[in-house]
Amino acid sequence: MYIVREAKKRARTGVVMVFDNFDLEGVNFPHNPLDITPIMGNSPVKRVLVDNGASVDILLYDTFKRMGYNDSQLTPTDILIYGFTGVECPVEGIIKLPLTMGQEPRQATQMLNFVVVKAGSTYNVVMGRTRTYDFKAVPSYYHSVMKFPTENGIREERWQGVVM
Repeated sequence: MYIVREAKKRARTGVVMVFDNFDLEGVNFPHNPLDITPIMGNSPVKRVLVDNGASVDILLYDTFKRMGYNDSQLTPTDILIYGFTGVECPVEGIIKLPLTMGQEPRQATQMLNFVVVKAGSTYNVVMGRTRTYDFKAVPSYYHSVMKFPTENGIREERWQGVVM
């Protein structure tokens, strides 16, 4: 015997984020991966790759130095990071920084732990899936936009790259 009950209804607590043809205005095809320019610490950082396949947030060591930080600000770690080729990337440590997306009045800030690595990359930062979850952000690679809720409505971060 099975007892079937109707699931409890939960109140909606968020806002609706929709991607449609209006989001395709100005998008050229084919295009590069979604990259944005947030504020990290007190610095705008270009070439931030939004990668839902990455499980950690990575800050390239050269970018870390250009932002004015020094090695004494890193927390040691035993995390191992492997690049696309399977080769281990030297991890220098972890730094906790605020990352702000958007501009007033529609912006959101989260404190993030970045794994600082010495590696070659065309990107300065890789923002992984756990951070997009923290921001409640929804990226659409097809539309070249990421949307996330703020206290004042939905904010969009548009891809800033160059067409391939």
